[in-house]
Amino acid sequence: MKVHMHAFPETFPEQKPFCCNVCEKVFVLFSDYARHIRTHAENKPHVCDKCGRRFAHPYHLMAHTRIHSGRKPYFCKICGKAFAISDMFTTHMRTHSGDEPYVCQVCGKRFAQRSNMTAHMFIHTGVKTHCCKICEKAFAKPSHLTRHMRTHSGDKPYACQHCGKRFTQRSNMTAHAFTHTGVKPYCCEICEKAFAKSGQLTAHMRVHTGEKPYFCGVCEKTFAKSSQLITHMRTHTGEKPHCCKVCEKAFAQSSHLTTHMRTHSGDKPYICQRCDKGFSRRTSLNIHIRSHTGEKAYSCNVCEKAFVTLGQLTSHMCTHSGDKPYICQRCEKGFSRKTSLKTHMRTHSDKKRYRCKFCRATFTQPCHLTAHMRIHCEPKPYVCQRCGKRFTQRSNLTVHTRIHTGEKTHCCKVCKKVCATSGNLNTHMRTHTGEKPYCCKVCRRAFGQSCHLTRHMRTHSGDESRVVQQS
Repeated sequence: MKVHMHAFPETFPEQKPFCCNVCEKVFVLFSDYARHIRTHAENKPHVCDKCGRRFAHPYHLMAHTRIHSGRKPYFCKICGKAFAISDMFTTHMRTHSGDEPYVCQVCGKRFAQRSNMTAHMFIHTGVKTHCCKICEKAFAKPSHLTRHMRTHSGDKPYACQHCGKRFTQRSNMTAHAFTHTGVKPYCCEICEKAFAKSGQLTAHMRVHTGEKPYFCGVCEKTFAKSSQLITHMRTHTGEKPHCCKVCEKAFAQSSHLTTHMRTHSGDKPYICQRCDKGFSRRTSLNIHIRSHTGEKAYSCNVCEKAFVTLGQLTSHMCTHSGDKPYICQRCEKGFSRKTSLKTHMRTHSDKKRYRCKFCRATFTQPCHLTAHMRIHCEPKPYVCQRCGKRFTQRSNLTVHTRIHTGEKTHCCKVCKKVCATSGNLNTHMRTHTGEKPYCCKVCRRAFGQSCHLTRHMRTHSGDESRVVQQS
């Protein structure tokens, strides 16, 4: 009976009489319990003669020595993959058979490995018993803690046999090796997309099933991946664990830090195959490629105008709704785009970081400097197809073409007047609000438009001594 219980532990979940006093893990057989106890004992008599690592059980030492010898005696006849340890081979065979013998007693989810089920249970209990002594971060599994400790030590024990690149995890090295061989053994049966790692296939399948098993306890948002939940939780905690060693800027995601580091190194690994232009981000390359193809995948439901990026469409929708969610903390002016707010903030700081090398003119934005440089060394590249007039900036050409088409997309919510540009609408709105942001420094008279102030200043020409110092 005991042998049967050992082979099928889920059949008798209540009959596990041997309990570890250290970690409270329970066992069916005393031999399993005795072997487990040695993992807590400081005395580990079995020593590897190659690297000096110690083990509590001779079986573990024997399996470890195969890392040095490279011997993998357990061979899968289906896919040809070999393993050093019989347990790993047994677990691997379940990827072919689909067998998942371990069942979560809370939600019924099934697993191919007991360790995965044990780690899954912490989603329900929230208990993480393995704690890092350096940063006090806690983990559900001891292997996760071991992997985490390498972020402190910098240890990368797994090396690619092809290019020598090193990794902290064996699974990452295995997945990396497929970039050399091109092999992706895990294939989706629905869409036939292939993956290098089984975990990637598992996550991908949720695209088809819609399953989102990871749940935020703060805002109740659900996620398909545990990594997405971890990243999301930082929006509540404000944690930014990934810090740039050059400028000390911190980030919530390691991928954001990697991208940021390219601003210091100048690295642009993503190259356009058509024009050889380089980009620091893959998304920037994808957007750039559309400039060659002319693709505009995002369309406005109100006016059917199409855009290259989702961000451009989101900003455009604010012209219909009038929403300006980005507010300046100094003057309370609102903007529909975050980039517009950042640009506006420079008007308060008076910082103009971009300088022309010919005439020393300075600008707050690099695009303004680029447009200015065409005065010195380039023609005006943007040409009106109707009248042939040329412009230094695409935006100026866009506004100009509305003279020919008569298009006026910006509508006043008060009197329903329509304007060709957002700037014209903003100027018009001042006739309703009475706002006069342009002030004469001589007589303090205010105007609603900058051109009216310029015309007014001519009445003071030659009398600059009367300029009033601003308090």
